[in-house]
Amino acid sequence: MASTTMQGPHQGQPVLAAGEPLDRAQAAMIMVHGRGATAESILTLADELAQPGFVYLAPQAAGYTWYPNSFMAPIPSNEPGISSGLAVLAGLIDHLAGAGIPAERTMLLGFSQGACLSLEFTAQYAQRYGGVAGLSGGLIGPDGTPRDYAGSLAGTPVFLGCSDVDFHIPKERVEHTAEVLRWLDGDVTMRLYPGMGHTVNQDEIRFVRQMMAALVPKN
Repeated sequence: MASTTMQGPHQGQPVLAAGEPLDRAQAAMIMVHGRGATAESILTLADELAQPGFVYLAPQAAGYTWYPNSFMAPIPSNEPGISSGLAVLAGLIDHLAGAGIPAERTMLLGFSQGACLSLEFTAQYAQRYGGVAGLSGGLIGPDGTPRDYAGSLAGTPVFLGCSDVDFHIPKERVEHTAEVLRWLDGDVTMRLYPGMGHTVNQDEIRFVRQMMAALVPKN
């Protein structure tokens, strides 16, 4: 597993925040952008999610990409980017816990390359999270990569949404990811959308919003 103290390309990059101030937030979402994108761009989803009580944290990848090649390329060809990115997410989980927001009230949401990184983090650092949303992504590594992850997601709600014809993300990898995360005791919902592009749709937004609402006490 990646160390939270490692020094890699993504250490020291900016982390943007939106939503509630950290000291007043009841729950948190870590938002992970895709290849060629920015922390600012993924944070625009916070406006669509529109869930009160949340602080949103979005780390920026060095060079706008978490790793250089396809997520299904041999893992060594994508290092040190993968390990550096995983360490960034681990550090944010620790930071939130230190601020009084434990993992059980923290969600991870990623799109595309950010979804792949978030889902791989979820498997490698398996514990009870507030929720995980992998939008157009899957676990990292070539077909046949060992998936003998330790730990348990302990019922963590997991949402996987993707097109059934995504030219970046084979639906078979999304299905395999769902299977692995269920084996890790995740409460997995998978939705493959016929003919959708490489994007986020309103059904996904609605489902994630429901996941978020479950973490914030009703007034």
